[in-house]
Amino acid sequence: MAAHRETASRAPLRFGTNGWRGVLGAEVTTPRLRDAVRGIAEWVRQSGGGRPLLVARDRRPFGEHLLDVAVEELESLRIPVEVASGPIPTPVLSRSVREGDFAGGLLITASHNPMAYQGLKVIESNGSAASRDTVKMIEAKAAKRSARVAARSRGAPAGSPRTRDLTSPYIRDLVKVLDVDALRSSGLTLHHDAMHGAGAQILSRVLERCGVTVRLHRSEAPRPCGEAPDPNPGRLVGIARAVRAQGGLCLGVATDGDADRYAALDSDGRVLTETQTVALLVDHLARSGRIRTGVAISVATGSLVERVAKSHGLRVTRHAMGFRALAQQLIEGRADVAGEESGGFALGSFTFDKDGMLAACLLAELVAASAQPLRAHLRKLERDFGASHCSRAAIPATRQAREALGRIRRAPPERLCREAVQAAEVRGGLRLELADGFLMLRCSGTEPAIRLYAEAPDRDRLAARLQAGIALLASD
Repeated sequence: MAAHRETASRAPLRFGTNGWRGVLGAEVTTPRLRDAVRGIAEWVRQSGGGRPLLVARDRRPFGEHLLDVAVEELESLRIPVEVASGPIPTPVLSRSVREGDFAGGLLITASHNPMAYQGLKVIESNGSAASRDTVKMIEAKAAKRSARVAARSRGAPAGSPRTRDLTSPYIRDLVKVLDVDALRSSGLTLHHDAMHGAGAQILSRVLERCGVTVRLHRSEAPRPCGEAPDPNPGRLVGIARAVRAQGGLCLGVATDGDADRYAALDSDGRVLTETQTVALLVDHLARSGRIRTGVAISVATGSLVERVAKSHGLRVTRHAMGFRALAQQLIEGRADVAGEESGGFALGSFTFDKDGMLAACLLAELVAASAQPLRAHLRKLERDFGASHCSRAAIPATRQAREALGRIRRAPPERLCREAVQAAEVRGGLRLELADGFLMLRCSGTEPAIRLYAEAPDRDRLAARLQAGIALLASD
């Protein structure tokens, strides 16, 4: 373990799919955090125009200490700083940066990763996740460790940074997005599993203003040894049981540690796939006239979203994994909505970054306005456009598995589960296109794992495709 810590502390600092994360005390240490913050400071100095950096943390253990370290480092480098007054989710920071006059944002968070992890996310001045160019600059500047001593010689910081209430404006603005009349008259009950994350109390405050009854689950602060705040079906047994027992018009939602991801549960306790929820949201927003241009989705998102969007005359584009590629479509006005396979969703008129609380509120609005559970809407979509069963799995990124993935990318199989592979795409991993779905394999950008994603017209073929992918990664 000591050797691992020493190796990690000397390794170049690298951002993953969305931020820099690692095991606290090993990959994420106080010296390495200072290095990262120094790189962020240089980015702010070059592109911020003298505006302050908005800094915050979520509820994860040791976040307050790491926030203090980050603020101390930024002030020693003469970077103007404003600090959120208390823990907040990523969507609140993103919205606050977008609506305010800030150089960008920095959030101490490890999002949905296991509780042993910590890290940070960087937000651009437009409220989107840091671009690849920004990340490269931060990584390069963070590598120049000797610069810290020279920078600190400029003098001591001038007093405590200003603090801001970011939550109240976010709640006010999100209420404005919603059909309050439909929600207020519906008698809807929503169960929210906050998974001990920073989204606790915020979603309930939004919906309670709209007359919705909200039942909170796992709203207390997380424990250092608790489970990963990742809303996958295996971790949602408790809320599924509560939703099934509720009766009446209801649904369930879960948000991850920093509330930028979500999962939805129908009134029977069944967890919908991300493809299903994005398809429902696209259909609802198109019917209510709030999207007119297009939809951006990732290469691992199921085809139901495409079929629904095109039925409304919306342009659909697929992009590499990582939400920032989808956000760019929103920023450029090429899409109104972005959605992905891992619980990310954004409505460009409100945010350029994924927002699990926004998605949950819009799903609540759909159920309230129609007085029907989610499954009724989903059945209609599947009758009109065909079923889409999607799932994902993960295996440890052992050397054998990584080498197998490399070989498969260089020489993709011609058949999978006795079906012809129609195309193979290597953008961000390997995507094998089949006549009625796909299989995708890629290395995780945030954990030492290889992730598998699949789509099929039924559950049996879906399971078979995932098992075939695991077998490919186990081959010599």
